[in-house]
Amino acid sequence: MSDLPLIDLTSDPFALFHTWMTEAEVTEPNDANAVAVATSTPDGRPSVRMLLLKGADERGFVIYTNTHSRKGEEILANPHVALLFHWKSLRRQIRIEGPVEPVTTEEADAYFASRSATSRLGAIASDQSRPLADRAIFEQRLKDAEAQYGSGPIPRPTHWTGFRVVPNHIEFWQDRPYRLHDRAVWSREGTSAWNVTRLYP
Repeated sequence: MSDLPLIDLTSDPFALFHTWMTEAEVTEPNDANAVAVATSTPDGRPSVRMLLLKGADERGFVIYTNTHSRKGEEILANPHVALLFHWKSLRRQIRIEGPVEPVTTEEADAYFASRSATSRLGAIASDQSRPLADRAIFEQRLKDAEAQYGSGPIPRPTHWTGFRVVPNHIEFWQDRPYRLHDRAVWSREGTSAWNVTRLYP
Protein backbone atom coordinates (compact mmCIF):
# COMPACT_ATOMS: atom_id res chain seq x y z
CA MET A 1 0.00 0.00 0.00
CA SER A 2 2.96 2.36 0.65
CA ASP A 3 6.72 2.56 0.37
CA LEU A 4 6.85 4.23 3.80
CA PRO A 5 8.45 2.01 6.45
CA LEU A 6 6.34 1.13 9.45
CA ILE A 7 7.23 2.68 12.79
CA ASP A 8 9.98 0.58 14.38
CA LEU A 9 8.60 -0.77 17.65
CA THR A 10 12.12 -1.62 18.85
CA SER A 11 13.10 2.06 18.83
CA ASP A 12 13.72 4.10 21.94
CA PRO A 13 10.94 6.73 21.89
CA PHE A 14 13.31 9.61 22.64
CA ALA A 15 15.65 8.55 19.85
CA LEU A 16 12.71 8.23 17.47
CA PHE A 17 11.46 11.68 18.52
CA HIS A 18 14.85 13.21 17.73
CA THR A 19 14.95 11.45 14.36
CA TRP A 20 11.54 12.82 13.41
CA MET A 21 12.38 16.29 14.75
CA THR A 22 15.63 16.37 12.76
CA GLU A 23 13.75 15.44 9.59
CA ALA A 24 11.09 18.08 10.32
CA GLU A 25 13.77 20.76 10.71
CA VAL A 26 14.68 20.10 7.07
CA THR A 27 11.17 20.02 5.61
CA GLU A 28 9.05 22.39 7.72
CA PRO A 29 8.97 25.99 6.42
CA ASN A 30 8.88 27.50 9.93
CA ASP A 31 9.41 26.44 13.52
CA ALA A 32 9.69 22.66 13.41
CA ASN A 33 9.78 22.86 17.22
CA ALA A 34 6.31 24.44 17.42
CA VAL A 35 4.14 22.41 19.76
CA ALA A 36 0.53 22.61 20.91
CA VAL A 37 0.50 22.63 24.71
CA ALA A 38 -2.72 21.58 26.43
CA THR A 39 -3.30 22.37 30.09
CA SER A 40 -6.40 22.20 32.24
CA THR A 41 -7.85 23.78 35.33
CA PRO A 42 -8.17 21.76 38.55
CA ASP A 43 -11.79 21.00 37.60
CA GLY A 44 -10.76 19.72 34.16
CA ARG A 45 -11.50 22.64 31.83
CA PRO A 46 -8.92 22.39 29.02
CA SER A 47 -7.06 25.08 27.11
CA VAL A 48 -4.44 24.81 24.38
CA ARG A 49 -1.95 27.10 22.65
CA MET A 50 1.19 26.93 20.53
CA LEU A 51 4.64 27.28 22.09
CA LEU A 52 8.19 26.47 21.01
CA LEU A 53 9.92 23.43 22.47
CA LYS A 54 13.21 24.50 24.03
CA GLY A 55 14.69 21.22 25.17
CA ALA A 56 14.22 17.48 24.80
CA ASP A 57 16.17 14.58 26.24
CA GLU A 58 15.52 11.43 28.26
CA ARG A 59 14.35 13.57 31.19
CA GLY A 60 11.49 15.11 29.21
CA PHE A 61 10.36 18.00 27.03
CA VAL A 62 10.98 21.61 28.11
CA ILE A 63 8.83 24.71 27.56
CA TYR A 64 9.10 28.18 29.08
CA THR A 65 6.41 30.59 30.21
CA ASN A 66 5.33 33.32 32.59
CA THR A 67 3.84 31.54 35.60
CA HIS A 68 1.34 34.42 35.96
CA SER A 69 -0.10 33.60 32.53
CA ARG A 70 -3.13 31.38 32.14
CA LYS A 71 -1.06 28.38 31.10
CA GLY A 72 1.43 29.00 33.90
CA GLU A 73 -1.28 29.20 36.53
CA GLU A 74 -2.97 26.08 35.15
CA ILE A 75 0.29 24.13 35.18
CA LEU A 76 0.92 25.13 38.80
CA ALA A 77 -2.64 24.17 39.79
CA ASN A 78 -2.78 20.94 37.78
CA PRO A 79 0.74 19.80 36.81
CA HIS A 80 -0.20 17.49 33.94
CA VAL A 81 0.24 18.49 30.31
CA ALA A 82 -0.37 17.11 26.83
CA LEU A 83 1.82 18.10 23.87
CA LEU A 84 1.17 17.71 20.16
CA PHE A 85 3.69 18.10 17.35
CA HIS A 86 2.24 18.16 13.84
CA TRP A 87 4.50 18.28 10.79
CA LYS A 88 2.34 18.74 7.73
CA SER A 89 5.32 18.48 5.37
CA LEU A 90 6.01 14.94 6.64
CA ARG A 91 2.39 14.02 7.42
CA ARG A 92 3.41 13.06 10.93
CA GLN A 93 2.41 13.86 14.45
CA ILE A 94 3.59 12.99 17.94
CA ARG A 95 1.38 13.13 21.04
CA ILE A 96 3.02 13.33 24.47
CA GLU A 97 1.36 13.24 27.89
CA GLY A 98 2.75 13.35 31.39
CA PRO A 99 3.27 15.19 34.65
CA VAL A 100 5.20 18.45 34.77
CA GLU A 101 8.12 19.51 36.94
CA PRO A 102 9.91 22.88 37.07
CA VAL A 103 13.32 23.20 35.47
CA THR A 104 16.18 24.20 37.74
CA THR A 105 16.99 27.85 38.42
CA GLU A 106 20.23 27.36 36.51
CA GLU A 107 18.40 26.02 33.45
CA ALA A 108 15.89 28.88 33.51
CA ASP A 109 18.64 31.49 33.93
CA ALA A 110 20.68 30.02 31.08
CA TYR A 111 17.79 29.93 28.64
CA PHE A 112 16.58 33.41 29.61
CA ALA A 113 20.09 34.78 29.05
CA SER A 114 20.16 33.18 25.57
CA ARG A 115 17.14 35.22 24.41
CA SER A 116 17.47 38.56 22.67
CA ALA A 117 17.57 41.66 24.89
CA THR A 118 14.21 42.80 23.51
CA SER A 119 12.60 39.45 24.34
CA ARG A 120 13.99 39.59 27.88
CA LEU A 121 12.73 43.14 28.36
CA GLY A 122 9.36 42.08 26.96
CA ALA A 123 9.13 39.35 29.58
CA ILE A 124 9.67 41.98 32.27
CA ALA A 125 7.21 44.49 30.77
CA SER A 126 4.36 42.07 30.05
CA ASP A 127 1.62 41.05 32.48
CA GLN A 128 1.00 38.05 30.26
CA SER A 129 -2.66 37.04 29.78
CA ARG A 130 -3.91 40.05 31.79
CA PRO A 131 -6.27 42.63 30.20
CA LEU A 132 -4.48 45.45 28.35
CA ALA A 133 -6.54 48.63 27.96
CA ASP A 134 -4.27 50.13 25.31
CA ARG A 135 -1.25 48.77 23.41
CA ALA A 136 0.53 52.05 24.19
CA ILE A 137 0.62 51.08 27.88
CA PHE A 138 2.63 47.95 27.12
CA GLU A 139 4.93 49.83 24.75
CA GLN A 140 5.60 52.43 27.46
CA ARG A 141 6.37 49.69 29.98
CA LEU A 142 8.84 48.24 27.48
CA LYS A 143 10.52 51.65 27.13
CA ASP A 144 10.64 51.97 30.92
CA ALA A 145 12.35 48.58 31.17
CA GLU A 146 14.84 49.58 28.49
CA ALA A 147 15.63 52.77 30.41
CA GLN A 148 15.98 50.88 33.70
CA TYR A 149 18.40 48.24 32.47
CA GLY A 150 20.10 50.08 29.61
CA SER A 151 23.01 48.03 28.28
CA GLY A 152 23.51 46.24 31.58
CA PRO A 153 22.38 42.76 32.63
CA ILE A 154 18.67 42.02 32.37
CA PRO A 155 17.57 39.79 35.27
CA ARG A 156 15.13 36.94 34.78
CA PRO A 157 11.83 37.68 36.53
CA THR A 158 11.13 35.07 39.18
CA HIS A 159 7.73 34.41 37.59
CA TRP A 160 9.33 33.54 34.23
CA THR A 161 10.60 29.98 34.16
CA GLY A 162 10.47 26.62 32.47
CA PHE A 163 8.65 23.34 32.91
CA ARG A 164 9.67 19.85 31.91
CA VAL A 165 6.97 17.45 30.75
CA VAL A 166 8.03 14.01 31.98
CA PRO A 167 6.32 11.67 29.52
CA ASN A 168 4.41 8.57 30.46
CA HIS A 169 2.73 8.36 27.04
CA ILE A 170 4.33 9.05 23.63
CA GLU A 171 2.35 8.24 20.49
CA PHE A 172 3.80 8.41 16.98
CA TRP A 173 1.46 8.77 13.99
CA GLN A 174 2.43 8.47 10.34
CA ASP A 175 0.02 9.21 7.50
CA ARG A 176 -0.40 6.41 4.96
CA PRO A 177 -2.58 6.19 1.84
CA TYR A 178 -6.32 5.61 2.12
CA ARG A 179 -6.23 6.61 5.80
CA LEU A 180 -4.53 3.31 6.66
CA HIS A 181 -2.24 5.21 9.00
CA ASP A 182 0.52 3.77 11.16
CA ARG A 183 0.31 4.43 14.91
CA ALA A 184 2.41 3.23 17.82
CA VAL A 185 2.39 4.23 21.47
CA TRP A 186 5.06 3.94 24.15
CA SER A 187 3.71 4.06 27.72
CA ARG A 188 5.12 3.63 31.21
CA GLU A 189 4.43 4.27 34.86
CA GLY A 190 6.97 6.52 36.55
CA THR A 191 10.49 5.45 35.60
CA SER A 192 9.54 1.88 34.70
CA ALA A 193 10.42 0.36 31.34
CA TRP A 194 8.46 1.42 28.29
CA ASN A 195 5.68 -0.75 26.93
CA VAL A 196 5.10 -0.34 23.21
CA THR A 197 2.00 -1.21 21.21
CA ARG A 198 0.95 -0.67 17.64
CA LEU A 199 -2.56 0.81 17.38
CA TYR A 200 -5.30 0.48 14.81
CA PRO A 201 -5.45 3.62 12.64
